[in-house]
Amino acid sequence: MLTFFKKIFVWWNQETLGTKLYTFLFGKLVGKDEFGNSYYENKKKSKRWVIYKSEIDASKIPSDWFSWIHFTKNKIEFNTNQKKYEWQKPHSPNLTGTSKAYHPNKKNEQIKKKYTSWKK
Repeated sequence: MLTFFKKIFVWWNQETLGTKLYTFLFGKLVGKDEFGNSYYENKKKSKRWVIYKSEIDASKIPSDWFSWIHFTKNKIEFNTNQKKYEWQKPHSPNLTGTSKAYHPNKKNEQIKKKYTSWKK
């Protein structure tokens, strides 16, 4: 029951009921990426959208699909022999605001305020 209400009201978890209905009625599946995200376009080919497999994170869209969803390319070439270089890393989510956020030249314990409050 709770997941049903989440589908109706909570848009940041995954697709809402409205998106699911619109996708069912007007969407045509174009393909999926390595993260499991599904890419759709309507039958007039004027709108494109993505339904994320898990948590919504726009940085999970690969560059080929990013170009397709922004109408830069109209065709996706599925290249299974795409060469990965040793300097390329797998996707990592945006960790800003978490304890694992990147802080140059400092450890998390060393980060302090650079000001003092005048009210006490």
